[in-house]
Amino acid sequence: MLCNDAVAERKAVALTELDRNLLKRCLARDPDAWKDFVDRFGGLFVHVVQHTAHARSLRLAGEDADDFVSDIFVAIVSDDFGVLRRFRGKSSLATYLTVIARRITVQRMAHRRAAEALGHVSAHGATNATTESADDREQVKRLLAELDERSATAVRMSFLEGKSYREIAAALNIAENSVGPMLTRAKQRLAEKHVQS
Repeated sequence: MLCNDAVAERKAVALTELDRNLLKRCLARDPDAWKDFVDRFGGLFVHVVQHTAHARSLRLAGEDADDFVSDIFVAIVSDDFGVLRRFRGKSSLATYLTVIARRITVQRMAHRRAAEALGHVSAHGATNATTESADDREQVKRLLAELDERSATAVRMSFLEGKSYREIAAALNIAENSVGPMLTRAKQRLAEKHVQS
């Protein structure tokens, strides 16, 4: 069994010298640092997006995956590199960024599903700015009240909570392959109600 000092030393080693220098350069706004950061972690973010989409039974076109990866990079640079400034070195930088990338991707996918439910997604998958507003979330909740309880639960879990088909099937005690058709029927009803409202 390792003593606390040995555990702390092992965790500290997780941050490589390469990543430590890259972090410092990004935070110091070194002109070449961002390009090096994108080269180093771009592939990781693509993998996170693809894996998360697969786990949530969401098919992504190439440009959709690119949009999700762009959202991750925007989140990293926003607030003066706030994501990087909050890194405390208690894991590898890649592990930390994987967690961040997955959270951003799950949130974006939940917004996308909510937008699809309301018919706010264009042919290119882009959502209208109003989709993510509190008003639209309230409208979804009102529309859900018009569905039967099971369908409403499935829609809520999929579109508002970003749950996978497997998670929905387990929660409703139904076969996983029946979740898709249930959501399709519910989306059709929601779209009809949305047009009427």
